[in-house]
Amino acid sequence: MDHSRQYAESLDTEDPIGHYRSRFHITDSDLVYFDGNSLGRLPLATRERLRDAVDREWGHDLIRGWDTWIDLARSVGDLLASGVLHVRPGEVVLSDSTSVNVYKLAAAALDARPGRRVIVTDDDNFPTDRYVLEGLAAARGLELRLVETDIDAGVDPARVAAALDDDVALVCLSHVAYRSGAIADMVAITTAAHRVGALTLWDLCHSAGAVRVPLHESGADLAVGCTYKYLNAGPGAPAFLYVRQELQAALRQPIWGWFGRRDQFAMAPGYDPATSIDRFLVGTPPVLGGYAALEGARITAEAGIDAVALKGAQLTDYAIDLASAWLGDRLALASPRDSAVRGSHVTFHSPEAWQMCQALKAAKVIPDFRTPDRLRIGLAPLYTRFVDVHEGMTRLRSIVESGTHLSFDATLSRVT
Repeated sequence: MDHSRQYAESLDTEDPIGHYRSRFHITDSDLVYFDGNSLGRLPLATRERLRDAVDREWGHDLIRGWDTWIDLARSVGDLLASGVLHVRPGEVVLSDSTSVNVYKLAAAALDARPGRRVIVTDDDNFPTDRYVLEGLAAARGLELRLVETDIDAGVDPARVAAALDDDVALVCLSHVAYRSGAIADMVAITTAAHRVGALTLWDLCHSAGAVRVPLHESGADLAVGCTYKYLNAGPGAPAFLYVRQELQAALRQPIWGWFGRRDQFAMAPGYDPATSIDRFLVGTPPVLGGYAALEGARITAEAGIDAVALKGAQLTDYAIDLASAWLGDRLALASPRDSAVRGSHVTFHSPEAWQMCQALKAAKVIPDFRTPDRLRIGLAPLYTRFVDVHEGMTRLRSIVESGTHLSFDATLSRVT
């Protein structure tokens, strides 16, 4: 591959979704942003939508705004369903945080499999998922069965299948591994779980808006995901949940709030859950965050998830090629090399990864660090250019060759 800047510029010229970058708020042309897998950039449409929501809807309409706001969680959910996740309208709703949604859906799944006493997850699943499952297992006297996972290669379907038996109620895994970007085989794992009568719950936080998610093809039962990463809904934006239509009437989530009740404004005694996806709601929707999620999902849907995923694969392939050519053994690949099983972030391993991360930030490149000794680079396809990848890797090469990063105290990596 050509490693010149001119080649990167030619790739940008040919990029069919490159024009979407102009629809984001970008104020510093010298900053290289490699952390879109943690927090996406601000879409210009979101800024305008929030201004209008504050000035007109809240400022002028006041309580009359609820005529618009009351169905926002469903509206965003349906857009995510059709435009991002490719599932049926009425199977996705905007609600709470990812952690709360994991709890709600996991508890509902466990209740739907009475007598079964095992929850299966992997030992490298995202911490909040493991903690929520650990808490449920402790509260209910269940076994949390951890599948050993290679932190670079990701979840092995054969190991998951080996952990399954007729006592398993729920299998909860991440579709894209937060550390390495490895994509789990959702179809194979869901099929294996269903074979023993277990339900599946998938974390889509590093998938939604970055790769195609085979919820429908796999027959996956449940899923959760955030909107502030590749969906660009902003810090603290609300999460979403997915429940396969055929399961909705059979599941009852544990937090009985008035937005989940049938005919909520009747204010009637007793809890009678809605018959639709609304039964998985709890309380008042976060209107400003909901509008941000709506605009972020709209851009992704317009660009098309297939085009987004293809560019993500191309960007990460390019970053891997430059790292291999320029840094060799100084930076080892800690993600799958095959882009077909890798999300839109790529991770490198080095004993000096934390120092490299700090030096890059000082050089106006923003990646992030993950233990153990991992430099993670998130390349959000809607606004990341090939020339950004070239420039960021050029600065990293200069840092490593000059030893600039060694001036940062590695002992601080324990606390930052």
